[in-house]
Amino acid sequence: MRLAELADHLHAHLTPLGPDLNPEVTGVTHNADWVQSGSAFVAIRGARFDGHSFIGKVAAAGAVAVIGEGLPDGVTSPLPYLRVPGARAALADAAAALAGHPSRALRVVGVTGTDGKTTTSWLARHLLRAAGLRTGLLSTVGYELPDGELRHFPAHFTTPEAPQVQATLADMVRSGADAAVLEASSHALALERVRSVAWDVAVWTHLSSEHLDFHGTLENYFADKRRLVEAAPFAVLNVDDPWTAQLRGVAPAETTYSAEGQHADWRAGNIEERSTGLHFHVVSPLGEFDAHLPMIGRFNVANALAAMAAAAHLGAGREALAAGLASFRGVPGRMELVPDARGRRVVVDFAHTPPSLEKALGTLRTTTAGRLIVVLGSAGGPRDPGKRAPLGEVATRLADHAVFTEEDCRDTPLADILREMERGAREAGHTNFQSIPDRRAAIRAAIALAQPGDTVLLAGKGPEDTLERAHEALPWNETQEAVNALALS
Repeated sequence: MRLAELADHLHAHLTPLGPDLNPEVTGVTHNADWVQSGSAFVAIRGARFDGHSFIGKVAAAGAVAVIGEGLPDGVTSPLPYLRVPGARAALADAAAALAGHPSRALRVVGVTGTDGKTTTSWLARHLLRAAGLRTGLLSTVGYELPDGELRHFPAHFTTPEAPQVQATLADMVRSGADAAVLEASSHALALERVRSVAWDVAVWTHLSSEHLDFHGTLENYFADKRRLVEAAPFAVLNVDDPWTAQLRGVAPAETTYSAEGQHADWRAGNIEERSTGLHFHVVSPLGEFDAHLPMIGRFNVANALAAMAAAAHLGAGREALAAGLASFRGVPGRMELVPDARGRRVVVDFAHTPPSLEKALGTLRTTTAGRLIVVLGSAGGPRDPGKRAPLGEVATRLADHAVFTEEDCRDTPLADILREMERGAREAGHTNFQSIPDRRAAIRAAIALAQPGDTVLLAGKGPEDTLERAHEALPWNETQEAVNALALS
């Protein structure tokens, strides 16, 4: 695409400088280290750096243009400059245009909410495939093309930016996909990473306090997540969530679901938690049917209803939905069972907020014959430090024994994080805990305590592949750590 055409697409004012006034643009990025020959560089003004300070670097690397909200005083550009109202919006719009707007060739489901996004996304992908649609997936666990192979972004793309989102969608189209399911996190929505995605369905799971270091208030957090519902022609809404009342009528069309007995278009009854998974009866616009989902956790009934409602809107029939649920193999790091020949149950789960930890422990308690042991930490940095004490309280109230440890402490002293979790436990009158700073040692100590019939929950890391400390990010696989610990004990 020529620069002048891109400028028209972005409704940008183009300042033509340099010998080539209308170069070919082959890519776009906001990271100076990712610039390649032919790239347009988006200069974003951040809290710590102004992208305009890298203009010389990107010009030397082969960039052909700079996109920004205006050159700062005293700064000049040797490259043509496109002035836009919003740099992040321009990054997303340029990425979509350069990729050929791939989402327009797909039927796209977006899933947002505090908890349940990943499981609901994986379920929706699985159900659409069961209905015969070649479906891709983009989630926090990784991404899949229609071939079903789970892939991971390189470490520097752990949180995909708009160019990676659009490139992945384009890969799906080239691979013959009919549909795509995307997790839409609050950060992705607020920072325009999924702008210019042509949504067909928006799924709302629920809202609870999370990421307030970024959003500031719960109301701001809700407003950012609401953007997905505003952008889609059809919404799937959870009437069990109090925030849903503010989403009714936002999308041109909608359907509702409930796993807690409220009136809704999709609802579940006669829910049973068995050793083989969840069994329940579904009442839906497609009719009534019995469903079996081979997953742990009553809360996954709500995720299943949401996924079924989304898949049904895209054409999945009742038989495909029932068969798809029954054949679902689960999500890596989401209530993932780690086999043990001695009869101890070890579960790896991403639960990292007080509500999600409470759900996970409550679920495991009902199916644990012996003791329930939990290993958990809390993220460092400024990320919602107010949840650390509540995590300690929930862990020691619902488990027989808790081991507090690290979980991406980053630049926050780990001792401070552990002290807050211990305070939450002590103020609730609980003493059934210990702190082991090293996560590997904590996991091995917890599993060594377990006897046949006990359950050990490894909470917080789930499928994440790094463990972040102050000055390093270590390769990490929580499931493999559990396997290794079981072998030692």
